[in-house]
Amino acid sequence: MNVDFGTEFKPVTVQPQEIEGLSFQMITEELGEHSFSALEYPIVQRIIHASADFELGRSLVFHPGAIEAGIHAILQGKPIIADVRMVEAGIAKERIQRYGGEVRVHISDPDVVDEAKAQGTTRAIIATRKACAQAPGGIYVIGNAPTALLELIRLVKAGAAQPGLVIGMPVGFVSAAESKDELRKLDIPYITNIGRKGGSTIVVAAVNALSLLAVRRAAGELG
Repeated sequence: MNVDFGTEFKPVTVQPQEIEGLSFQMITEELGEHSFSALEYPIVQRIIHASADFELGRSLVFHPGAIEAGIHAILQGKPIIADVRMVEAGIAKERIQRYGGEVRVHISDPDVVDEAKAQGTTRAIIATRKACAQAPGGIYVIGNAPTALLELIRLVKAGAAQPGLVIGMPVGFVSAAESKDELRKLDIPYITNIGRKGGSTIVVAAVNALSLLAVRRAAGELG
């Protein structure tokens, strides 16, 4: 099958190992001036790289202690709790496991499924309760279920959850933007965004960028 791109299209020939670097350079040039810190910007950059969405990148909001809290949690071997399997699948687990951590997801655990049916509520809510009981200080990564984020917020307010970091960017129309609004009201480490956008790819990009920062910190490359 021949595809006619017209006379204006001029493909750029780049070696595979150079594509990411070129992409990051293009992102930096197109994004222009911004107010993100030197530690926040790698998160922003990878999220834009994963989504090609500059509006989403500009909408990111960081608690002042978010990056340091996330790096500390990874280097301390704290678990990463994902809301769905798709998030778990995308996380670069080797960098997490290097420091004794693991990625957990409870959404399909038999006890979670049974309890959700018994209570007439969502598996995301029950999975969040289970994670909070088992993983104080963990990194909670929510890209799909606003109900999970809202339940986590409720548990934090009740003193029943002590997350090391919350990466909360659920995508959707029902309660997605509102759950992020509530998260930003908390004085706990978080990374989130304003509006309806988000999703598995976005939170995975944030976690993977954070784990790269942790590796650099362990190697003495970050102050």
